[in-house]
Amino acid sequence: MDIGKIIGTVVATQKDPSLTGTRLLVVQPLDANGKSVASPLIAVDPHGAAGYGDTIYMVTGGDAIGVMSGREMPVDVAVAGIVDSMTVAKAED
Repeated sequence: MDIGKIIGTVVATQKDPSLTGTRLLVVQPLDANGKSVASPLIAVDPHGAAGYGDTIYMVTGGDAIGVMSGREMPVDVAVAGIVDSMTVAKAED
């Protein structure tokens, strides 16, 4: 599971019929300190709860299909939930 921040939405005039009714979001992956890492990703939000600026946790690959509530969808990244708070412990030297 990874964390990211919603930085936008995707409007698609055509998409796979199984994605009808789902939202596609642009997610900037973050490290444990909240710093941007890697390039933004497109993620499906199966519950429609995440919004612009939210910090979310996301899953990829086969795990992404698992959060789709039993729906078969061709997804590689999915929003699994919204982060309410996060605490990062300092590594011991």
